[in-house]
Amino acid sequence: MLVLLALCVGCGRNERMDALYAERCLNCHGPGGGGDGRLAASLPVRPPDFRDTVQRKSNSQIRNVIAQGAGVMPAFGPVLRPSEINDMLQMVRFLSREGRDLAWWEKFDTLVVAHCSIPWETVLGYDDAAGAPKP
Repeated sequence: MLVLLALCVGCGRNERMDALYAERCLNCHGPGGGGDGRLAASLPVRPPDFRDTVQRKSNSQIRNVIAQGAGVMPAFGPVLRPSEINDMLQMVRFLSREGRDLAWWEKFDTLVVAHCSIPWETVLGYDDAAGAPKP
């Protein structure tokens, strides 16, 4: 039980996710991911409400949208490290769960992603060194 708890630490929403979301997403997607950010009304297409769209998408699909962009949403792959894109993926998932009934499998999602407390970007070597400047 203690091991399980230790694995889950760090899997929740954190300051890095909140800061990235505020910097890159908040103006269009809004504070709760409802597509109601302050710039949303000025866009030719309203950003989607995460609660309506995210549960139908795989992590890979969401990661690709964040990295490559979609519609009027810019591609963030050139300016975010892979670990930051993964943080954004988790943030989108967290926001998509607020205020709606969860599917049975979503209630166990924290256990499925419990490995997130392991610094995979370092272990696998797919991320820049900590503190490296962003492009």
